[in-house]
Amino acid sequence: MSDTMLTAHLLAQAESGASDLVTLRALVEEASELGARRALARLGLADEDARTDVTELRELLKAWRDAKTSVRHAVIGWVVRGAMAAVLIGIAVKLGLGALVLK
Repeated sequence: MSDTMLTAHLLAQAESGASDLVTLRALVEEASELGARRALARLGLADEDARTDVTELRELLKAWRDAKTSVRHAVIGWVVRGAMAAVLIGIAVKLGLGALVLK
């Protein structure tokens, strides 16, 4: 019996009033599984390679996030170094050391 037929049979049994809690629970479980399978099929994740595909996608996403973090840290480091260089140049000019460098 296919999943759809089993769900339809359980639904008919529930509608006839001859159902108990176990039947209703089985109906909910079957409907949930059927819905999950349909959703995975629509996403293209219903085949055997789906697990490896999702794993690879997660690794790719983690690598992208790591790269973004590294770029952010590098940019912040360069901005801080540039600001410190500007402060040192400002101090040198203020102390008149600029004339020593230009001679």
